[in-house]
Amino acid sequence: MRCPVPTTTRQQILQLERAEVRAINHGDLRGALQMFDRGFVGFSSTQHKRIRGLGALRKTFTYYLKRAPKLAYRIEQPHVSVNGGTAVATFYWTVQLGRGHKIHGRGTHVFAKQGKNWRVVHEHFSRAH
Repeated sequence: MRCPVPTTTRQQILQLERAEVRAINHGDLRGALQMFDRGFVGFSSTQHKRIRGLGALRKTFTYYLKRAPKLAYRIEQPHVSVNGGTAVATFYWTVQLGRGHKIHGRGTHVFAKQGKNWRVVHEHFSRAH
């Protein structure tokens, strides 16, 4: 009997990031929030104010999805660093808000291991200059 190949932490984090992209592109707010910790704190590329907690993150995602219902979000060149119960994913992102209107930037997710699950405790997005 073959045992399943163990999934590395890096693979787990990349799976979470891909699931996040799919959820956002399908307008799935619940799915988009799934990988985030309740105590999440982060920074958006579009507002100066700090985002605190899932309620504030839900409002941010709702704003984007209403503003651009056909939003297309992509990440490229993801890199995952792992140090014990902490993992950091960095990537380049692109958001397409309609015909020809693309916004590019950089993103960072800081994950903390909670039991068997990884949750994003911090996010920082910035636009490319």
